[in-house]
Amino acid sequence: MKLVVGLGNPGLKYEFTRHNMGFRTVDSLARDMGTEFKKVKSYYSLISRGRINDHKVMLVKPQTFMNLSGRAVNRVVSYYKILLQDLLIVYDDLNLELGQIRIRKKGGTGGHKGMESIIQYLNSEDIPRLRIGIGNPSVNFNFDYVSYVLSNFNNDEKDKIKEVIQLSTEAIKTVIEDGFEKAMRKYNRKSIEP
Repeated sequence: MKLVVGLGNPGLKYEFTRHNMGFRTVDSLARDMGTEFKKVKSYYSLISRGRINDHKVMLVKPQTFMNLSGRAVNRVVSYYKILLQDLLIVYDDLNLELGQIRIRKKGGTGGHKGMESIIQYLNSEDIPRLRIGIGNPSVNFNFDYVSYVLSNFNNDEKDKIKEVIQLSTEAIKTVIEDGFEKAMRKYNRKSIEP
């Protein structure tokens, strides 16, 4: 079974924020799979199960808030004995331009608190991930990054965001069906043009 975890914060207040790109992408994947999310309290998550061709897939949206994402991911990974190579974490990234995506088999946190929590709970950096660029408007050290990631996209960005969610959804399907190498070759150079 493949496990795809989208990171975000629960609640309507955060639904369309930059920090919820992981949630929005797995929502898109669930629609393509024809499945719905159900709350599973013991996993601290919303869970959706389905198939992508011959592959069983479980989608997870942790409900622990971003900074405690590892608690939920660890619970699901442990219960189902998921190998790290069968896990994919999907999340927003300040270090990529808006519209860019990057697939990696492992890496550090990049300053992302959700990924930091997952690495801590799973005790490994060998965690596959798909990072979705949300842009970084400032190189100013005094810039309020927390307010930025918790802000909604502006009207000029909304069409691009729909396209990057679709691109990310296709990239996840490629990872599941054809493996990381093919997906990285196909998608790591792509970005949505303005």
